Amino acid sequence: MSEQTEQPDKTEQPETAERPEARLERAVRAAEQALIEFEIAVETFRVEVENFSRLHHQKLGPMYSRLDELDALIAEARAARTGDPEDLRRARDARSLVMPMPGVDELFHDWMDSDGIADDAASMLTERPVRPPERVRPTEEVRRLYRELVRQAHPDLAQDEAERGRRDAFIARVNAAYGRGEEQLLRDLAEEWAAGPAPEEAAPSEGEELYARLEWLARRKELLALVARELEDSAIGSMLRMAPEDPDRLLEEIAEQLLAQVSEREAELAAERAAAAG
Repeated sequence: MSEQTEQPDKTEQPETAERPEARLERAVRAAEQALIEFEIAVETFRVEVENFSRLHHQKLGPMYSRLDELDALIAEARAARTGDPEDLRRARDARSLVMPMPGVDELFHDWMDSDGIADDAASMLTERPVRPPERVRPTEEVRRLYRELVRQAHPDLAQDEAERGRRDAFIARVNAAYGRGEEQLLRDLAEEWAAGPAPEEAAPSEGEELYARLEWLARRKELLALVARELEDSAIGSMLRMAPEDPDRLLEEIAEQLLAQVSEREAELAAERAAAAG
């Protein structure tokens, strides 16, 4: 009798199926990581632009101011010598760059309405008494609507904190409408309260949440790309891109150019004054 060899069980074990959302979840995680890196890069460049702008203003600002002053002095000397109306206009324009006058919107910020200066502002400027605000006297119907709404929606009638918060917010709107004596708005609020709270929306599925997250990440990246483009296209950003490794040297080169322009303007001003004296 021959011995029977026991054969191993070759039945394959079923593999665990991957969740349908697993691949989408990995895509979301990859997009999140990419966005983080992009945000870091944009923020780093923004800080570099801000710092370089500050240095540019501190080191070169006085030179730009000196050039503006010299341009005004040259234009004024030439206008005084020639008396030409066009030269006089140029002198006024050059001086306006040195001492700019504030605009109307700066002088009367928040004092302007569609018809000009607001009443309160005009009163302040002309020393007339400021007109007191109109006093609202609610009608009997407004009072009735208000009392009824407060009885129905008072926060003390809430059964939980969420309901109390809803009632607090609603009563604040009721109080504001009553304070302005708005009867129709109180009627609208009464209808809104009678209709009850808006039904809660069904919670999204896992897949819907992941798709929504991907869309948000894509929109966020587009916004950051716009910010990065604006930074790169700005005057300071363009200067930084010219010398990314040594921006300080770029400042020195610009300073040298400005100093040369200052010397040229000073020589031009001396020549104008000599011509006027001669």
